[in-house]
Amino acid sequence: MIKIAIVGATGYTGGELLRLLTNHPKTEVTCVTSHQSAGEPLVSRHPFLKGQYTLDLETLDVDKISEKSDFVFVALSHTTAIKPVQQLIQNGKKVVDLSADFRLDSAALYKKWYAVEHTAQELLQNRVYGLSEVYRDKIKNSSLVANPGCYPTGTLLPVFPFLKKGLVDLDREIIIDAKSGVSGAGRSATPKTHFPEVNEGLLPYNIGSHRHLPEINQEITHFSGQPPKTIFTPYLLPVNRGILTTIYLPLNETLTQSQIDAVLTAYKSEGFIRCIDHPANISAVKGTNYCDISAFETPSRRTVILISAIDNLVKGAAGQAIQNMNLMMGWDESLGLMTPGLFP
Repeated sequence: MIKIAIVGATGYTGGELLRLLTNHPKTEVTCVTSHQSAGEPLVSRHPFLKGQYTLDLETLDVDKISEKSDFVFVALSHTTAIKPVQQLIQNGKKVVDLSADFRLDSAALYKKWYAVEHTAQELLQNRVYGLSEVYRDKIKNSSLVANPGCYPTGTLLPVFPFLKKGLVDLDREIIIDAKSGVSGAGRSATPKTHFPEVNEGLLPYNIGSHRHLPEINQEITHFSGQPPKTIFTPYLLPVNRGILTTIYLPLNETLTQSQIDAVLTAYKSEGFIRCIDHPANISAVKGTNYCDISAFETPSRRTVILISAIDNLVKGAAGQAIQNMNLMMGWDESLGLMTPGLFP
């Protein structure tokens, strides 16, 4: 049994980590922190966890956290995780960071998109990008994993098998249309995420400038060796959770439906990826760590339409983080993650 700390436990992602870890047979949560709610019972911020935890929220004190835990999930907002992650690694802890602070390879690129200097550049050279099914072997040997963003997870998993086989025409534009539930914006309400503003609407936002775009481009470049031409448009769906991503992937040769299906057999042994023969639906993955992928040929057969569905809070955040922890600890990566989905 290892002891777990969650830094930034009161957000949606922190709550989801706590929910999922109640089913994990090899972990015990021993420390939870909150900047604004320190001193309050954890369940005062997460009433749905009453009866599961008796912990009180603490201030962020890295040395105290290190004394109480073996493994740390850092679920802080972007630009605030760098220093505590650096200190936790110095204290010999294994860390999964769920912010964007260690996702990008380049400190210069990080500064461009997040408008602050990266003060732990040495860790960027040693951290592993935590797309579990793709970088599994590297994750197993890492002490710092940068958990991918939700949009990149929903995009990269369907695209990867086609890139691996060299089937993508990277001289043409990859078009990504992704729609996310409102929980992806975090727990602090803003006018754009306030219920009356979101309900019965469908809003595109950060068109061509979303911070997940460089992350997507970075990983496609790693897969292929060539920077892609990517058009990425995210939308805000009036639902609580889930991301539906439609990718129009240009091919450098014609592929029939049966050939497309054969490419996706690369995932046939993956426990958390389900390749299906009908359009993916976010309702089928709600509350789970699954990524459902469907794929369709086009009349020209020079573009494949890929559709993926994930729960942004699970496979797009907390679930993948636990999957990465399992890999880092040498455990079965499905531990704590095999609960059935939520329906309706």
